[in-house]
Formats: sequence, C-alpha cells, structure tokens
Amino acid sequence: METMMEEEIRILFAKTSAKMRKDYADSLREVNIYVGQDHLLWQLWRKDGATQTELSELMGCEPPTLTNMVKKLEAYGLVTRKKDASDARVTRVFLTEKGSALEYPIEEIWRNHQKKMLNGISEEDRLTLKRLLLQIDNNLKI
Repeated sequence: METMMEEEIRILFAKTSAKMRKDYADSLREVNIYVGQDHLLWQLWRKDGATQTELSELMGCEPPTLTNMVKKLEAYGLVTRKKDASDARVTRVFLTEKGSALEYPIEEIWRNHQKKMLNGISEEDRLTLKRLLLQIDNNLKI
C-alpha cells in the first residue's frame, strides 16, 4: 500500500512536470517550435546530415514519430531531407540556414528555463536533486 508521503511525491512530480512542460512550451513558441522539435534540432547542430534512423535512436523515439517531426520542421523551413549519395534507401536530414540560426535563441531559452527552475536552490541541493532524479530515472528503466 502506498504511503501518504509516496503519494504526495508522485503528485508533486506530476504537477511539477506539467508546469515545467507548459512553461517550456510557452518559451519555445517564441521561436515557433514545439517541445521535442528543439531536441531534434539540437541533434542536428551536433551532427548535421544524420540519417533518420540515427536521429530516431539518438532521440529515443519511434521512426514514425521522428518522420512526422522532420516533416513539420521541413515545412517550417528549418531542415531539409536528402537521399544518401551512396544508398538511396537512406534519408539524411540537414539544417537549413534558418534552422542553424535557431541554435543560439533555443540555447538561451534552455538556460533561462533552467535558471528559473533552479532559482533559490543551493549548489549542494542541486547536486542532490540531480543524483535523486538520476536514481528515479534508473528505477523507471524498463
């Protein structure tokens, strides 16, 4: 049976997660993208021209999910898809100039969001929080 403390922690996680996601989504709307799309752009800033398969694996999402995300970013003019020169079955994703230009604004959104979340939390408590979140993440791995 779940104790009151465990129930409260679970509820706090759910409430905090929802607030964080909404706040973050609102910030990303300033640059006309949605949560998750920033992660795809980040992968391309690190490795432009990655295959859709590589991106799907790096992001931990299903290939159809990745394909839909790429299509949306392509419609926004942020990425372009090209067939691989040596294997026509492989599609590579490249940043456009417009997609590359979003790197600094999105990283600034990330920094501001992190700063807002951690406001008033000491460095020691931040390290403890990180350790605990990593443990929870590990506990939830399938």
